[in-house]
Amino acid sequence: MSGPLSGYKVLDMSRVLAGPAATVLLADQGADVIKVEPLRGDVVRAMGGGGLTSGYLTSNRGKRSIALDLKSESGIAVVKRLAENVDVFVQNFRPGAIDGMGLGESVIREINPKIIYVSMSGFGQKGPYAHKRVYDPVIQALSGLADLQATDSQDRPRMVRTVIPDKTTGITTAQAITAALLSRERTGVGQHVKVAMLDVMVAYLWQEGLAGLTMVGEEDRVKRGQRSKDLIYETSDGYITAGAVSDAEWLGMCKALDREEWLSDERFATARDRGINVKLRLEMTAEVLRTNTSEYWLARLDEFEVPSAPVLSRPEVIEQEQIKVNETVTEYDHPGLGRVRQPRPAAIFEQTPVKTQQLAAKLGEHGEQILEQAGFSQQEILRFKEDGVLGGD
Repeated sequence: MSGPLSGYKVLDMSRVLAGPAATVLLADQGADVIKVEPLRGDVVRAMGGGGLTSGYLTSNRGKRSIALDLKSESGIAVVKRLAENVDVFVQNFRPGAIDGMGLGESVIREINPKIIYVSMSGFGQKGPYAHKRVYDPVIQALSGLADLQATDSQDRPRMVRTVIPDKTTGITTAQAITAALLSRERTGVGQHVKVAMLDVMVAYLWQEGLAGLTMVGEEDRVKRGQRSKDLIYETSDGYITAGAVSDAEWLGMCKALDREEWLSDERFATARDRGINVKLRLEMTAEVLRTNTSEYWLARLDEFEVPSAPVLSRPEVIEQEQIKVNETVTEYDHPGLGRVRQPRPAAIFEQTPVKTQQLAAKLGEHGEQILEQAGFSQQEILRFKEDGVLGGD
């Protein structure tokens, strides 16, 4: 046994990022994830040569791949047969598309009544946006995330330069799947789990980014952008971040910067005052930090227990000592990609260690094996190959 989800089987029909990001977490934690791909493969495979890319590896490591003609009756029949003996069915087609294929929730539940059927979408199953195509920037725009990136009401909204909604939806879905499996263990009853990217991001942002909307009637107070600048400070030779929220941290900041006179400044007397006058406070802090090196200031800030760190370039991230001590990133040889790096699964399980250094499958690599285990005969498998129903590299 390896991983807390060892023994569970997942039929993964999801594509691109949000769905695969969910199911790769299940695979990391020991689940047997069968990735069902169309004959041309997940579109992410095409974003590099040879059908394997770094992006595909990260979201699909540890899964088995079967390539099927999903436009044929035989291909759909194979999916139904595979669904008979799995615990979870995951799909992220636009609402209605999966039903048109003959693989909707009611059909799959009739085949496997205890299954956890997962429908992932951009906007939900109904409503004005439900049937629109969606990518991460669309959700950033609709959820308020892009609005938050503006400095103030005079500034323009901006995208976060990484795919936050897709990956956050993946994490949320993986957690929902494990919760549904736990419920089934207790009750014996499967269920339909629905996750919309827009819902995920509104919930994700509410704690701070959308918190101003909490009190009904105060919506007009919420202006475009965050009222504070980012906490990136320029030093004489680079960039650092530092922040003081509590009174103790503010005391430490003033001492570290040799500006103890700020402690008696009424504009900064309380955490609320410091929030109201945040722009001025950050400008004053930035002016001081420009006078010396990053190394100097980080040592001073650490001495007075002020949360701080250097702002690292991406190559520097994997070279920092904390990452090495944590063994966050591992290296291994991948037969399709050569020498690769991957982050290990973040959660550490003492009794059921998760899988590391897993490979990403070639398109359809495990097709025959998967069909054999599902009870198909060699004659049937051969016929599928001859008829173009079963594909692969």
